Amino acid sequence: MYRLLKSGRVIDPANSRDGIFDILIGDEKVLEIAPEIKEYPEDTDIIDCSGKWVLPGFVDLHVHLREPGYEYKEDIESGMKAAVSGGFTTICCKANTLPVNDNPVVTEYIISRAKSVGICDVYPIGAVSKNLEGKELAEIGEMIRAGVVAISDDGNCVYNSELMKNALLYSSQFGIPVSDHCEDNFLKGSGVVNEGRASIITGLKGIPSVAEEVMVYRDLVLANYTGGRIHFDHISTKGSVEILRWAREKGIYYTAEVTPHHLLLTEDAVCTFDPDTKVNPPLRSEEDREALLEALRDGVIQIIATDHAPHDILSKSEDYVNASFGISGLETAFSLVLKLVWEGKVPLEVVVRALTINPAKAYNLDAGHISPYSFANVIIVDPDLEWVVDPSKFYSKGKNTPFKGWKLKGKVVKTIYRGRIVYEFGGDT
Repeated sequence: MYRLLKSGRVIDPANSRDGIFDILIGDEKVLEIAPEIKEYPEDTDIIDCSGKWVLPGFVDLHVHLREPGYEYKEDIESGMKAAVSGGFTTICCKANTLPVNDNPVVTEYIISRAKSVGICDVYPIGAVSKNLEGKELAEIGEMIRAGVVAISDDGNCVYNSELMKNALLYSSQFGIPVSDHCEDNFLKGSGVVNEGRASIITGLKGIPSVAEEVMVYRDLVLANYTGGRIHFDHISTKGSVEILRWAREKGIYYTAEVTPHHLLLTEDAVCTFDPDTKVNPPLRSEEDREALLEALRDGVIQIIATDHAPHDILSKSEDYVNASFGISGLETAFSLVLKLVWEGKVPLEVVVRALTINPAKAYNLDAGHISPYSFANVIIVDPDLEWVVDPSKFYSKGKNTPFKGWKLKGKVVKTIYRGRIVYEFGGDT
């Protein structure tokens, strides 16, 4: 089937394109991009995109699909449906499943399940260490051959410096990054909120910013020493930004991500004791948030990732100390960061780049661009559509969001994956 996306504003940083274009799609791929396409097959489905934005399908490097083992929180199908409703046509899922994705059998299972659903691309991330225990390297080579695109002990810091050094050395032989959860476990202790205003007001145990920063510095030094590729998950502090800025000045290669919730919320949100505000790393100070925004604007942080962490109702119904960490983020991410665009805090081009070509490059993925003969993974956005976040309408099983009730402007209204419409606002996915 052929589709013609007509007269939309195409924003594609990978190809330095921002203007009104037509896009002709056929046989799963982009066939032509031009200011006006006049010749196309008679049976072409014409979609009027006037007044809409046409963007590359988003790429998320940090998603928890929970399957296998925790399907009551999320499964691969529900997570993929949540992804495409948020405009993501490529997602990378972390290894903290049950069993852990520390071997090729689990990797192959995830890939097979995702292909059977077939509405977006899913790339597994393998564990650094066996069972995420930080003691012995996992079967990294076998997992890479099976299809993982990065390795990470997500949620667990690789605290053993020698193990991290070896992981960087080994993964560099295959050209893939180590995705790094930076957190000194001894400094974190039993903390659940930011050490500072939040811990003082709530009386809850705090997690100091230095718990993140000391590990960011260590792993930059190790990456520089080994020549390995390092990607930093969910950077959250001003100190970490300053360390990353230093690394860039020194020519140390890295990539880094920030989440929408760390860009929009501060530790003040946790003073409501709403367990949906409990995330790891915790929501930080306004000074930290401003530093993250500046880092995104100037490229010290290059990527926006959701850290989509869906939980069942019971896991988020506990008191703040015992509730699970995490936010269900795929379905709100773009509209939330678009709020920053409307407020003049981040340019639109920076946001689109951080959701498309930058994450794709970080993990060597052929995604995040609209190019002739590439797969037609494209989204259509209505920038003027106002909507209210209602978690009861999420496709994700995880309804845990601190943004419930927020009124947002701008929404993905169609997601096209390999030429097929896999999501349409107001329709079924």
